[in-house]
Amino acid sequence: MDALLKTIEILGIFAFAITGIIEARRKQMDIIGTYSVAMVTAFGGGTLRDVLINHYPLFWMQNYNYPIMILALAVLSIFVLRKSISFSKPVLMILGLLDALGLGLFSALGTSYALSAGVYWFNAVLIGVITGVFGGVMRDVICNEVPVFFRQSQLYATCSFIGSLVFVLLVNFFPGEPLIPLFSSISAAFVLRVISIKYNIQLKF
Repeated sequence: MDALLKTIEILGIFAFAITGIIEARRKQMDIIGTYSVAMVTAFGGGTLRDVLINHYPLFWMQNYNYPIMILALAVLSIFVLRKSISFSKPVLMILGLLDALGLGLFSALGTSYALSAGVYWFNAVLIGVITGVFGGVMRDVICNEVPVFFRQSQLYATCSFIGSLVFVLLVNFFPGEPLIPLFSSISAAFVLRVISIKYNIQLKF
């Protein structure tokens, strides 16, 4: 179980870090700015989660290779991405898919950690949402964009909430079977987010 959660964590960090790097390069940031945005995007939600459930040291302090991995990605982006990258359709598609993947991965992970810490199930769902969306909120704020979380746009936090809720429900139905709740939760948040982008599904209230 620990190895599975670690794998999900690494995938989530990678997905969100890439979205941060692309956004930073689009804003013509240098290597320091790019690295900073990538770090905040990848670690923001998990850091707040750890603080809320009183888990220390913070996950990225405990796993010292995570910041090094993001630094390598940021340096690599200098050679792979142009300094000024436009929001063409392929770039938007990549950003959307990676952000949706990171949202699903971190929502499931945050909910799992919260439940393991003895948090009440509804609060665990909320912590899953925080883990999933907070890094993206910080990325958008630093890059001078209105966060997707606060815009009347395609479903975002709703996808995270549903994915986290799926995890809580399936944990009760499949005790001792972590794969089913985890992958169902990730899939629910990811697929719902992709569908909402494709068909422009919004909450109108």
